Amino acid sequence: MAILEGKGLSINFGGLQALHDVGFKVKEGEIYAIIGPNGAGKTTIFNCISRIYRPDAGSIEFLGQELLTKKISGISKLGIARTFQNIALFRHMTVLENLLLGCHSKLRSDVLSAGIFYGRAVKEELTIRKKAEEIIDFLEIEHTRKSVVSLLPYGIQKRVELGRALVSEPKMLLLDEPMAGMNVEETEDMARFILDIQEEMGVTVLMIEHDMGVVMDISDQVCVLDFGKKIGEGKPEDVQQDPLVIKAYLGEMAKDEGEG
Repeated sequence: MAILEGKGLSINFGGLQALHDVGFKVKEGEIYAIIGPNGAGKTTIFNCISRIYRPDAGSIEFLGQELLTKKISGISKLGIARTFQNIALFRHMTVLENLLLGCHSKLRSDVLSAGIFYGRAVKEELTIRKKAEEIIDFLEIEHTRKSVVSLLPYGIQKRVELGRALVSEPKMLLLDEPMAGMNVEETEDMARFILDIQEEMGVTVLMIEHDMGVVMDISDQVCVLDFGKKIGEGKPEDVQQDPLVIKAYLGEMAKDEGEG
């Protein structure tokens, strides 16, 4: 069953066509990776799903509902959470405080009960704190829970951002280059967490990633973009052998690594 389906997505920024008639189908429970050179349109897809951009043409359905008719504030309530390529944490707040902010879509208490901290507001506070602590344990960051995030190593900050997305209990997680800037050990840890999120939590993962080793190891399906067009899609081993994909992306990557 498809949990997310994009059809005929096209969007222009002035004279630049960021996406041209792009379609994709993400099945429930899988890890679906989007790859391609810089500027291929990968993050533009995420921004369309998140309602930051509105495409000029096409549709995006999540669990049968058209996302493009929803408000930005309603996307998280539907069960979609996101991390960003550049860390977007509240840097002067603690790890726990950042995670608690990720629960905003779950809060239902009115202004009065929240203001005097009574009744429903108290129950909700206890519930979200319990959930935040569970995610802290899951991501193995217990020792940092009261630390200000700006003082933490980069790899831990990436985990905190992942945790902030997870506390909302999403059905689908959008990960924009989760391994960017990480060393080998941090990359291996993040890959393990993503697999655990899929297997233990049952969350569907849509991921943009440049680390082809990670993509080929943990993805169920891979979509390849180049200059805003989809040039390949399929299982990792099939995409890896696609001549068009090799020419447009994988071959250039191998060349760059050889020169490095």
